[in-house]
Amino acid sequence: MCDTLCVRTSGAMLFGKNSDRPVHEAQVVESYGRRPSGGSVRTQYIEVPDAGAHALVGSRPTWLWGLEHGVNEHGVAMGNEKVWTVDDPHALPPALLGMDLVRLVLERACTADDALDHLTSLLEAYGQGGSGEADHDEPYFSSFLVVDSGGGWVVETSARTWAARPVGAGTSISNRISLSTDWARASADVAPGTDFDRWRSRTAPTAIADHRLRATRSCVAERGATTNARDVVATLRHHGQTSWGAPGADLTISPVPDGVRDDWSGVTVCMHVRDYQATTASMVAELGDDGRVRAWTCLGSPCASVYVPCFPPAVPIELASPSTWERFELLRDRVEADRDALAEVRALLAPVEAELWDEADACWASGERAALDRFVRTAFAPVDAALEMLGA
Repeated sequence: MCDTLCVRTSGAMLFGKNSDRPVHEAQVVESYGRRPSGGSVRTQYIEVPDAGAHALVGSRPTWLWGLEHGVNEHGVAMGNEKVWTVDDPHALPPALLGMDLVRLVLERACTADDALDHLTSLLEAYGQGGSGEADHDEPYFSSFLVVDSGGGWVVETSARTWAARPVGAGTSISNRISLSTDWARASADVAPGTDFDRWRSRTAPTAIADHRLRATRSCVAERGATTNARDVVATLRHHGQTSWGAPGADLTISPVPDGVRDDWSGVTVCMHVRDYQATTASMVAELGDDGRVRAWTCLGSPCASVYVPCFPPAVPIELASPSTWERFELLRDRVEADRDALAEVRALLAPVEAELWDEADACWASGERAALDRFVRTAFAPVDAALEMLGA
């Protein structure tokens, strides 16, 4: 499960993603340097020729090589989603995971169009296969959202079959096939005019994704060019009723969902499906027309965490530690066990987040790389202090 969106604003493209994974699976945020081409690179299950790598910031479950989402030095951001299709992923041998494809593409792409070419070439050459979860056999196919400051693509897949549609001024994806005849490019086995919905599994309920798509698409449609990163964070904290918790806004609380109902309405953007899936990491990135890139990264559930500003490739080193993720896991478990506890958690975390965002904005406005790097080196300290006060 996941939710990913993009919005074209005045002067930039915003990208946001919640990574929904097994509830106790740690996820970290890391900075990766450039790598020269040559030899091969080992992905989760197979080796592929190493085309080298651009510098990037990415978020990955600790047992995986690939990334759930990330942004590279050229201002390309990307994330993937699990989708259910008519093809059976259990019938295929281990190959590339959707997360492998995210990392490989971010390593190689300089633009979103470039990313589409790399993604589809890798997909057609190696295919998809292998479990996407550590503790049981759970292979699946992926859809992708990849953007740069000027635009991007929604790419939906089934095995090696794919179709892609431009994002226009913004869009969002979730855990379902959503393309119809509106695609602009596709693999050779998709005839012109084909409705890509034919690859959607008719046994998987689309309501699992549809409730969340309404929330993320409203962020795109209702705000449009006036949207900012704070609005995207508020959407990624959506608990089924409304967006809330924008950094620096008045402190409002939207309670954690109390369960999954028959219409799947308890499966929300900020996910809390007990003993199955939860949002384990999140990211917002701003891809400027001037080539500048900044991001805000979150470990754990957005409602019980802090979006820490970073300036790729610089990211607070504390976010690369599984033990940091576990501290936010404690807070998530607390607010799920006691819905009233969320107010206490946000009362301490929200002011820290707001101050960090304001300080980061001032550094960003200065345009001084040294100031940005200094900010990142100390950014986690106030978060650490707040976590200690909360007993995490």
